Amino acid sequence: MPVDDKKQSTAEDLRKTRTYGKFRCHNPSCMGRLQPEALQQQVKCPECGMEFRVHWIRPDFPRIRGPVWEVNRKLADEAFLKLEEK
Repeated sequence: MPVDDKKQSTAEDLRKTRTYGKFRCHNPSCMGRLQPEALQQQVKCPECGMEFRVHWIRPDFPRIRGPVWEVNRKLADEAFLKLEEK
């Protein structure tokens, strides 16, 4: 069996799959990918509509800071009313 000199460690192999500038929605039923514009302060999930505040570690490296409570509470209240109607 030939020895592969180009064999990479697990960490090196996983490095190829990292996505910088993107993160996942924190809604457990959604988990959609969010990609805010450079230095954008809020981002809205295109899948579920929840909004999140964004913190920038570097101009190309965003992180979720937390939810926008006013928007997300409104979405939750609307979903709850739909469930009550059924």
